[in-house]
Amino acid sequence: MNERHRAALASIGLAGALLLSACSGMAGSGPDPAGIKVGLLLPETAVARYESKDKPYFEAKLKQICPDCTLVYANANADAGKQQDQANSMLTQGVKVLVVDPVDGKAAASIVNSAAAVQTPVVAYDRMIDSPELSYLISNDYRQVGVLQAQAIVDKLRNANVDPASGGILMINGASTDDNAATIKGGAQSVFEASGYQVLASVDTWDPDEAQQWVSGQTTRFNDQILAVYSANDGNAGAAVAALKAAGVTKMPPITGLDASLAGLQSILAGDQYMTTYNSFKAEAEQAAEVAVALAKGQTPAAETDVGGVPATLRSPRAVFDNNIGSIVIADGFYAVDEICTPPYAAACTKFGLNS
Repeated sequence: MNERHRAALASIGLAGALLLSACSGMAGSGPDPAGIKVGLLLPETAVARYESKDKPYFEAKLKQICPDCTLVYANANADAGKQQDQANSMLTQGVKVLVVDPVDGKAAASIVNSAAAVQTPVVAYDRMIDSPELSYLISNDYRQVGVLQAQAIVDKLRNANVDPASGGILMINGASTDDNAATIKGGAQSVFEASGYQVLASVDTWDPDEAQQWVSGQTTRFNDQILAVYSANDGNAGAAVAALKAAGVTKMPPITGLDASLAGLQSILAGDQYMTTYNSFKAEAEQAAEVAVALAKGQTPAAETDVGGVPATLRSPRAVFDNNIGSIVIADGFYAVDEICTPPYAAACTKFGLNS
């Protein structure tokens, strides 16, 4: 029996148990006298933003707008089965709403089904969940992320008069189980296909160790034919840098990223990574808290659009280079100057006006 089947059976069993609880008012029967419980399920710890940014932003906004609300939190550490168990546990604790960033958007449909059985709304956070019972989606325009990343590479190569016939691009996409990764990939491919620059080889993974090993192999295979490395996020970008340096490359080709991670921003200042893309995680997390509270109280939150019939808000990403870190990332309060501008990066920070 595979993981998805186990999750489906677990959701059926849980639904029966929770229906009994629902009859006594556990879900869908108005505010709990002890306050509203809000469940937040995040997918992993390998990407630093979830624990260091998304959770604190969500929690702070929840306390601000709903002092009587209680946050029930769990991180699945990249295990879809574990995330299902965490959701089941939260439902038995009587959460009034679940906010879920799924490890696997298809497998997480069982979470939505379990919640729907007891009239508990589910908000998909950052990644879509493949279920018609979903109440809301808060995410970013991930196709545009891919477009920004790929266009940055194409513009850089064209401005340097790099002949498309002289080589091509290595493409490190996100994991095949991640709907966002497929969307990002589609956006990037649309740019590359129209550019004249070919993709030499590609891999689908969010695992930096796997990405580093793969780039090492491609470096041996293609050598100086590698004109750029398209990376869907900063973690894999760092892996690409490490692999290229281990192969003796001293001047990095353009390498892209996503998440505006601290390591990624410092790599950009060091001249290793070329760019990253930034989505305002603060705005995303704060809106998620607002939508969650509204749904928990039986209200209908406003939506800017819909995705597959699900009410949704999709935020626009921004391209970040060495010369606009201050006006985008620091200005948004995502990182402070002293977090980025540690001694190894002080000179670069001064060059780009981050120390002033």
